[in-house]
Amino acid sequence: MTDVSRIRNFSIIAHIDHGKSTLADRMLEQTGALSARDMRAQVLDSMDLERERGITIKAQAVRLRYQAPDGEYLLNLIDTPGHVDFSYEVSRSLAACEGAILLVDASQGVEAQTLANALLALEHGLEVIPVLNKVDLPAADPDRVAEEVAGVLGEDPERVLRVSAKTGEGVGALLEAIVERLPAPSGDATAPPRALVFDSYYDTYRGVVCSVRMFEGRISTGDRLRLMVTGETPDADEVGVLTPRVVPVAELGPGEVGYLITGIKEIDRIRVGDTVTRDDLRAAGPLPGYREPKPMVYSGLFPTEGDDFERLREALEKLRLNDAALVFEPETSRALGFGFRCGFLGLLHMEIVRERLEREYDLDLVATAPSVAYRAVLSDGGEVEVHSPQDLPDPGGRTAVLEPYVRAMILTPSDYVGTVMELLQQHRGEMGSMQYLSPERVELVYRVPLAEIVFGFFDQLKSRTRGYASLDYEPDGYRESDLVRLDVLLNGTPVDAFSAVIHTDRAYTYGRRLAERLRELIPRQMFDVPIQAAVGSRVIARETVKAKRKDVLAKCYGGDVTRKRKLLERQKEGKRRMKMVGQVEVPQEAFISVLRVDED
Repeated sequence: MTDVSRIRNFSIIAHIDHGKSTLADRMLEQTGALSARDMRAQVLDSMDLERERGITIKAQAVRLRYQAPDGEYLLNLIDTPGHVDFSYEVSRSLAACEGAILLVDASQGVEAQTLANALLALEHGLEVIPVLNKVDLPAADPDRVAEEVAGVLGEDPERVLRVSAKTGEGVGALLEAIVERLPAPSGDATAPPRALVFDSYYDTYRGVVCSVRMFEGRISTGDRLRLMVTGETPDADEVGVLTPRVVPVAELGPGEVGYLITGIKEIDRIRVGDTVTRDDLRAAGPLPGYREPKPMVYSGLFPTEGDDFERLREALEKLRLNDAALVFEPETSRALGFGFRCGFLGLLHMEIVRERLEREYDLDLVATAPSVAYRAVLSDGGEVEVHSPQDLPDPGGRTAVLEPYVRAMILTPSDYVGTVMELLQQHRGEMGSMQYLSPERVELVYRVPLAEIVFGFFDQLKSRTRGYASLDYEPDGYRESDLVRLDVLLNGTPVDAFSAVIHTDRAYTYGRRLAERLRELIPRQMFDVPIQAAVGSRVIARETVKAKRKDVLAKCYGGDVTRKRKLLERQKEGKRRMKMVGQVEVPQEAFISVLRVDED
């Protein structure tokens, strides 16, 4: 068993695209974890989606052997995502560590997510090593950025390390600093075992595979275990470590990070955040788990083939094992049939989940327009949470609608302050504070309705500041707003998939744009199709998809005009009957385009 003083557990945290996965590659290379033949870019980003988009979605753990002058050390590295939608993954990883490397791009400086992740690490009581990356770039300004980082952490700028993850420069010094500066884990090997499950995934052949961090005691292959939250008592079929290859070991001791296979096949019997102990040598109480992640955005997912409903349920259950922030419940729609109302942490999270369902589980899905979770105060004083526009009570049955607000923190170069403030005011933002971090960089704090920043806001912020501004946000309670439900009627029939809850001031322009967009997308039928946007019983916008026309008079040469009139009357009567039974065909692009109406 490894001496605890020779173990270091740490994660790499940073803003999106500051080089975490590339730095992890260099560490794997310099510690000889992988041979040159097996080495490839972003080794720990194993999902196809991660490699295509160039982002980390799942936290990954790997064990490295580092040869220091005074002997060998075991370094357990956890690579984490940088995007604001996946900050929940970051907090889970930090709970399994004693230290963190805060990585900052030497050309871009401190970003909003850098600050958020640094505060998260300090909240968990971790030792933080500040590191500047990309010092080899011509645009790098390491001295200025070192001052900024030192200011955030209250450190001496001299102690900020400088590396280039691309060339490998400075990575050796960073590995030395990890051994010297980070504390070793503590834990009594003879105490009743306690291990924290910080991640899990489903393997078709072996069932649920858990990533665990041992805090006390030991767990060996063959032990009878107990999960302290769910009360399950499975056997430990296999314990092991990732180097990044899967390597089974006889036992895991205090401070070690590894995996555990129990043979459990039912997904809901193991939860991320649970504590594993031995059934015959139980720990007194579970380890502090995680805050339950609170979904910010809700959307309906419906299979295009009704028979795929059960397959979609199974796929969502397997995905939830790997992604504890995903929540879902069954729902029905008149337009789309049976499906699920799913909760996500943000739009990127929603997009990733949908793509994973389509790729990994071979499903063809339609997603409804995303909405945030509102609260309606009923006339009798009760309160209901509204996840879908259809659930919003009628104005007669409610006294108020509350919408979620967030505290948005935006870092921008001082040249763009006016532009950013104007954008936030357009999105109903209220200014909280403004602070100059340096003469060139400003931090703005605003209170903004979540619904305003969920769709397209990030893209607008980036385009107006030439990509230099960065955004981070956290929930900031609910507040009463003047909101209405906007419905879309096709041929007089409401299509619930197009409904949206929207602020009264924006209802007309949104309804107008949506009707125009649908007119372009809905194919012409054999009869006129009116598209109406309505608030309650009041129609606020209308467009018409004109009918296809067949020339019934083509063969009617000359003769009495009554012959022509008779043919036209018959055509008119036929169209009237079709209109009574006619279903309007709505292509899938129409559902997708609703998501983009807000971005125009």
